[in-house]
Amino acid sequence: MDSNDLERERGITILSKNTAIRYDGIKINIIDTPGHADFGGEVERVLNMCDGVLLLVDSVEGPMPQTRFVLKKALALGLKVVVVVNKIDRDAARPDYVIDKTFELFCELGASDEQCDFPIVYASGYNGIAGHEPDQLEDDLRPLFNTIIGSVHPPLVNPNAPLQLLVTNLDYDEHKGRIAIGRINAGSISKGQNVSIMCPGKETKQAKISELFVYDNFSRVPAEEVQAGDIVAVCGVQEVSIGDTIACNVEGTALPAIKVEDPTVRVSFLVNTSPFAGREGKFVTTRNLRDRLFRELERNLAMKVEAGDTADTYIVSGRGSLHITILIENMRREGYEFAVGPPEVIYKEAKGKKLEPYEEATVEVPEEYVGPVVDMLGQRKGQMLDMQPTNDSGLSRIIYKMPTRGLLGLRNALLTATRGTAVINTIFDSYGEFCGDIGTREQGSLVSFETGQSTSYALQSAQARGQLFIDPGVEVYEGQVVGIHQRPGDLKINICKAKKATNIRSNKDQTVTLAATKVMGLDDAIEYIGVDELVEITPKSIRIRKNDKAPSKGGR
Repeated sequence: MDSNDLERERGITILSKNTAIRYDGIKINIIDTPGHADFGGEVERVLNMCDGVLLLVDSVEGPMPQTRFVLKKALALGLKVVVVVNKIDRDAARPDYVIDKTFELFCELGASDEQCDFPIVYASGYNGIAGHEPDQLEDDLRPLFNTIIGSVHPPLVNPNAPLQLLVTNLDYDEHKGRIAIGRINAGSISKGQNVSIMCPGKETKQAKISELFVYDNFSRVPAEEVQAGDIVAVCGVQEVSIGDTIACNVEGTALPAIKVEDPTVRVSFLVNTSPFAGREGKFVTTRNLRDRLFRELERNLAMKVEAGDTADTYIVSGRGSLHITILIENMRREGYEFAVGPPEVIYKEAKGKKLEPYEEATVEVPEEYVGPVVDMLGQRKGQMLDMQPTNDSGLSRIIYKMPTRGLLGLRNALLTATRGTAVINTIFDSYGEFCGDIGTREQGSLVSFETGQSTSYALQSAQARGQLFIDPGVEVYEGQVVGIHQRPGDLKINICKAKKATNIRSNKDQTVTLAATKVMGLDDAIEYIGVDELVEITPKSIRIRKNDKAPSKGGR
């Protein structure tokens, strides 16, 4: 169901999506939710439409750190959980260990005795087979669907009450306009019906339903009337927002609005003012940037946007760096050109004390690199909670509680220290006392002090100063960061210098040998930059530059 380009490229679910299938005459609505805590807003708003949860667990790895977030929300709502041990056909499958770890997770999250007595299905999604025992799988997925029907109760709704439909998602069509998606909690809705759009604390609006759609067998099917309990897509309600209630216009009442957790990280979005501004982007003005950011708030409930210190700056707050990075990448692909500053955590005050967000970080790393990882996390004020081997493959799983500030820029440092073998997952834990200064980046930057085209001759001498981002023949400008200095403090260099021609005859030109450059993607660049640097983002390029308005860290 991951149809978004970014989802396919990154291999993660970013947006919640729903569909429906029919099994033995029963319609089963299915909602696919993200597992990563950064996209928790997607989870919190669609769980209101659910009566049960399928918890997919890998047959070898067991419950992953991101499993904890969605499961915690589902248990808090009292939803029935069916545990599905997937990839049971793997050679290294260890179902008993996985079930034990899953049960421990339920207990840690405060599940009731009834919730801890969860039904179990063993399956191989790739082969389309399932069964109630790991060594007794049937030829299809019937055991899974039978378990769903037998364990998850039908929706508790009142079909005879006035209409109530809580909008949990929005879609858009060029011809139909805005489409509201949600489950009917009470009553029924029909094509051509006059309805009220309500939300606690807001003015009631009127609308007329122009078209109705239901989900059936992986497609959207037109309908004349839809009863309570089903998920419906509604057209004709152009002024509706997520969290609004579409209700009967005579005696309808609003449902409680959707509540999501507060953001923990913020990033400054600025109009691009570099020397290359306007060359590659289609939308480059302050108005373009503002309209796009506030349009994002219509669907992204966990994100907040507010005006910055200057007229061309906006502060975007989200659940984590990944949450905001996905927005940046989407805007870039849509043709926007802008600049962003480094991520900053959002502090709180309580009883006169300064509080900061803490996260639980889980790192899986080969045993030979455990020492460097423990040392690095300790330097960033992390507290070890657990360390144990994962399986017979020589991997260790280390769990730390550490401030979110210590996680900013950690991924690249971990990959460097472990030669690309470390895997890190994080989940928000709580707000705790401010733990003092944290040293994150030790090296300075190599900064170009000339505008022009980089040359092999200049890069050959510059590479002795650190690791470069720039290949020969690339246009650069004064103030652009072109590499990582091998020492603390910034160093200004000239990478546009050409070799002077002389009248001395040479039999052979000297061969220029250059080391491989470090390719900085969007995630890498945002992790790398310091407080006096910006990432310049265009549809074609990602550059790092010094921020003229920020206080300099010093250099030479």
